[in-house]
Amino acid sequence: MNATSSAPFVRTVLGDIPPESLGVCYAHEHLIIDHSVATLRFPDFLLPSTDNAVAELSAFYAQGGRAMVDSMPCDAGRNVWKLATISRATGVHIVCPTGVHLAKYYDEGHWSGAYSSEQLADLFVADIEEGIDAGDYAGPLVSRTEHRAGVIKAATSERLWGEREERVFRAAAIAHCRTGAPILTHTEQGVGALEQAEFLRDHGVDLAHVVISHTDRKPDAAYHRDILQTGVCVEYDSGFRWRTDDNPTLDLVVELIAEYPTQIMLGMDAARPSYWTSYGGAPGLNYLLDEFSARLRSRGVTSQQWQRIFVDNPAAAYQFAARPDN
Repeated sequence: MNATSSAPFVRTVLGDIPPESLGVCYAHEHLIIDHSVATLRFPDFLLPSTDNAVAELSAFYAQGGRAMVDSMPCDAGRNVWKLATISRATGVHIVCPTGVHLAKYYDEGHWSGAYSSEQLADLFVADIEEGIDAGDYAGPLVSRTEHRAGVIKAATSERLWGEREERVFRAAAIAHCRTGAPILTHTEQGVGALEQAEFLRDHGVDLAHVVISHTDRKPDAAYHRDILQTGVCVEYDSGFRWRTDDNPTLDLVVELIAEYPTQIMLGMDAARPSYWTSYGGAPGLNYLLDEFSARLRSRGVTSQQWQRIFVDNPAAAYQFAARPDN
């Protein structure tokens, strides 16, 4: 199956699958963050072990989990070989990203700071349609693997639109329009979701296939209604981060799921070994399926709503958008 097929599909690291086969899905994770400029600058982000990931995802699978969307893009610790190994060993579907992250995760001379939107888009499209570079675009030679990207990552900082961010978002829009690949965005502390949605809409992106992350770090229900009214999906991942008795992420889901049943998803964004039980940390990647799900149900979230959050919504958002020639 390829990007011009008429049948809906989600592109995983091991191949394309029907959306209904995705199953219970965490919508934004970091399964491998390999040695890179990102981990040199932020050592607590280093997640290099396939063995630890296999242990963690095996427990996730035993709990009923079936899929995760990885979110570390080009040359920032992405390792497609390791992701494929983890998927084969555990049976968990893994969607691997292309795209680029914030400038702070790269050195000052990195190509992402110099290439035009069209050049960036060409790299993203090649990852999606031909195969992810074995060297992760870290060197002058490119050798395509059999493993293709299934989502495009783009990010803004709290200051929002600099020249670099605009180039990257334009490139993501171009690549989406050429391939139908969904877009996963990073917001810094939840800031900028409306601006991201407006920019992508104005550049021809189908907002039903845009997932905006971390917005629950700004837990203002009115702000979230404004975001959701644009038609994008949101991904909440701070459920385990709140250090107070109340849980604003839980409150947002409970308040909004009846109004926007097809647009809310959950993830962990657990990008530190201190969050994984397999590294000796806590709460572990099963948190959303056990403790948080129990709290959702205790607050009145129905089985049908839970199914939408974890199964139906990721399957719809992360499938490739239909192209006009399909």
